[in-house]
Amino acid sequence: MVENETKNLENLRKLTARYFNTLNPSNDKTGTYTAQIKFANYFELGCVITNMIKLCILAVDQDSHKISDKNSSINVSLILEMILEMFPMNEFELLSDISEILIADYSSVNKKD
Repeated sequence: MVENETKNLENLRKLTARYFNTLNPSNDKTGTYTAQIKFANYFELGCVITNMIKLCILAVDQDSHKISDKNSSINVSLILEMILEMFPMNEFELLSDISEILIADYSSVNKKD
């Protein structure tokens, strides 16, 4: 039983090292984490920020805040691309692998009983 738990712990360590890469501990020892989002250049970063702000303004109150006609379009595809960049698929894959390990472990324990 102890050998099986040790093996599972080692598997979890390997999976964690392989998949948990979206959040990284910050260097300032505050116990917080950082996530990296890649942009082609400063202009793309600016477009994402302004589109997010525009979307938030429209979502909060369309009547009281007017975005100028010149800049009224919101690039939804750009915002969705950034959301996909931030979405931690590797971590979800890890959770699936952990689930499979735990289900297999649970099944083997139940068969012994």
